[in-house]
Amino acid sequence: MTHPAMPPARRVNVGEVTLSVHEAGPADGPPVLLLHGWPELAMSWASQITALSEAGYRVIAPDNRGFGASDAPHEVRAYGVDQIIGDISGLLNALDIEKAIIVGHDWGGIIMWHAACLIPERFTAAIGVNTPHLPRGARPPTEVFREMAGDEHYIVRFQDEASDTLFDGHEDDFFAFSFGAPPPTADLEKLPASMAHLPKRFEKFVARGGLKSEDDCVVPPDIRKKYAEAYAKSGFRGGMNWYRNFDANWERMGGVDHRLSMPVFMITAECDFMLPPKLAAWMPALCSDLTMEMIEDVGHWTMYEAPEHLNALLLTWLEDRFPAR
Repeated sequence: MTHPAMPPARRVNVGEVTLSVHEAGPADGPPVLLLHGWPELAMSWASQITALSEAGYRVIAPDNRGFGASDAPHEVRAYGVDQIIGDISGLLNALDIEKAIIVGHDWGGIIMWHAACLIPERFTAAIGVNTPHLPRGARPPTEVFREMAGDEHYIVRFQDEASDTLFDGHEDDFFAFSFGAPPPTADLEKLPASMAHLPKRFEKFVARGGLKSEDDCVVPPDIRKKYAEAYAKSGFRGGMNWYRNFDANWERMGGVDHRLSMPVFMITAECDFMLPPKLAAWMPALCSDLTMEMIEDVGHWTMYEAPEHLNALLLTWLEDRFPAR
């Protein structure tokens, strides 16, 4: 499938920062807010923006704080859950939207679920793509990640601000590596802990000469080039600062009711080894109005690996629950 062109972006002041925001669809359509993850940008949603807007939905897709053309404060504490959720409510206010359907992938999914718990009055529904809604864990997340894969776990490595420059000057290779094809489903349980050693694996990838075949990557070279150019300009610190707030966000969410009464749609990906479908097993206990679907033979980059399938699932559910016309 050809990657659609993105609608033009405009700068929107949302309070503490100004975000670069792409908008499409009729102004009176049900608003749908799309939140991307790491190391993506709003353009990861290009196919969904086209499909949803053509179906009559008002689609809003920002580069999140710290990413792409949006503002990127330097301080780590500027990327806590309250600051980023403040961006979401500030964006809705700036666009004169009382409530939106919120959709999130990867980090966008984590923040989306936090927002659904903390400011549920701003959302008519929540849709997770790959990233499930989970209960608060018993221990700080970095302790868990370190136990899973040691100090080389990429999230543990990212806690050190020296990792800001890990990928500088290698942006083309970084996105060829990051958007690699997923392992077969049957292999997920056999994957070693070193799969989470992304910086070390990237070093080896570069040393071996980078991408050998386009069959090994799920994002086409012209789109990877746009990512590489954007990150060469912005750097990687903004996105890494989201990871540096994992433990602070865990503290913040203590005592918060994680149960959701709004309609929830969870779309898992069978071959996502970072966010396997089994993690969504918690969701029936947390979501009183839950629909779940799994896309087979797809890994973490669902919007690129199965855009038409994802679009069909989104539109079927949305048109049933929140028809645009």
